[in-house]
Parts: sequence; C-alpha cells; structure tokens
Amino acid sequence: MSGKKGTVVITGASNGFGRSTAEAFLKDGWRTFATVRGADGKNAAAAAGLRALGADVVELDVTNDASVEAAAAAIHAAAGTVDVLVNNAGNSYMGLVETFTPSAVEGQFATNVIGPLRVNRAFLGAMRERRKGLIVYVSSVVGRTTIPFMGVYAASKWAIEALAEASSYELRPFGVDVALVEPGAFGTNIGASRVSPDDPAREATYGDVAKIIGKIGAGLAAAASLRNVDEVATAILALANAPAGTRPLRTVVGGDPRIGEINALAAPLQRGILADFGLDAMLAPEPATV
Repeated sequence: MSGKKGTVVITGASNGFGRSTAEAFLKDGWRTFATVRGADGKNAAAAAGLRALGADVVELDVTNDASVEAAAAAIHAAAGTVDVLVNNAGNSYMGLVETFTPSAVEGQFATNVIGPLRVNRAFLGAMRERRKGLIVYVSSVVGRTTIPFMGVYAASKWAIEALAEASSYELRPFGVDVALVEPGAFGTNIGASRVSPDDPAREATYGDVAKIIGKIGAGLAAAASLRNVDEVATAILALANAPAGTRPLRTVVGGDPRIGEINALAAPLQRGILADFGLDAMLAPEPATV
C-alpha cells in the first residue's frame, strides 16, 4: 500500500545522501523503500535504524542482476506501483588516471553507470505502462566538469549524465520524467571510502605530481565541512513533489555556481542540435535546466 504522497525507491540508503533522502521522504508522507547492500550484515545497524523510522528496507546490490531483480519483485509485490526511483548508490575512485588498471576502472563504472541502468530496467517498464514516474540520478558537479586526480570518478558521472539526458528525451513521450541532481562536495561516507589506484608502482613514477592529490583531498574536505547532506535530500524531495513535466533536468546543489552557468549555456545549444535532427517533439516545452 502506498503512502499518501506515493512510493519512492532509494538505492544506497544506508548512509549519506541516501539515508537523508529516505528520512526526508518518510517525513513527507511517502512510502519509502530504502535499499541497502548487506542489510543483514555490515549494514544491519543502518537497516534497523531505517526500519525504526518507518522505511521498508530491501536488500539490493546494484552490481548484481539477481539482487536487483529480487528487490524489484519484492517492491512491486508490496507496493504495486513505484512513483519515484532515486539512483543514489555509488562510490568514488580518486588518483592519477594512468595508475588505475582497466579492471579497476571497470569497477567504478560497474557501480556508478551500469548499476543505475540495471536498476532502471527493473522499474521503468511499469512506469512507462502507467505513463507516470520520475527517475532521479545523484550525479555530481564533476559530471559537468573535471579536475586532476578525479578523472575516473568524473568519467563515470559524465557517462551517467549522458545516459540520463538521452533517456529524458526517450521517456518524455511516456510521461516519465528524468532529473539529475549535481551535488558539490559534502561530508558523506563516499569520501571516507574512496578507492585508491591499484598500480602503486606506476604512481611512484609521477614523483611530486602524485603528491598534489593531498591538496585536492584537503580542498574537498574543507568544502564539505560547510554543507549539510540534507540540502541534497531537500532538492530530491522537491523534484518528486513538483508537477510532472515541469521538473528541471539538472539541479546543482551546494556546488560552484559556475556549474549552473555551464548547464544554462549548454541547454539551448543541445535543444538546437536536437531540432536540427528533427527531434523537436521529444523536447520539453522549456529548457529543463537550472
């Protein structure tokens, strides 16, 4: 049975943006399915805390087909319909691009890119059939720009930005909205669990250049200390509560305002490119960027 506002599914809800977003939806009267990896293991305490708040906790590993399929089946059986899907689960690899082996980079993309695609496939069919729904992606400001030592992570976010924008056009005729939330640096668990390069021998050949990463880490930590993860949760909830068809494609939260400028400048150029291909009918009435 759905909550008075509807039903939301949030991936990676054990901490950070996911946990805060689950709490925000619960307070607003939504039936909230908080998905957690290791709900009966390493994240058992987090799962218990979510249940105590009223969330339906579901085991889900975005990198595993069987796990996603089982979770989606359980959620659909319990709720019937899903109104909002928040693709939040993710991780971060940080270091010199050359010092990550191909298999390591595949791991970054497995979670941040293939994971959301896998989850979407489990829920989008029902949304398209109902001609109603919202898919939210938690991206990053580095999904629109990049800085040294974050190339692998940024590449995964650039990829999800492209996939999300393409699907926003493809899903519009079915009444399904797509929204990208682009946070700046926040104090979430993703910083504490960053994955380092797996080729230290090659990293050593960079000499003093490799040491610059400390400045990047310190800068991110300083910026994160000024922000509250609830800002992102508030932005996601606002998107969910906005009327269908009016939601902006991109929303920057707590990031450099120049990212918003990039979005604003790119939107009309993108619309013009699609118009040149005769795809005007797939465009929203107004530029979907803030």
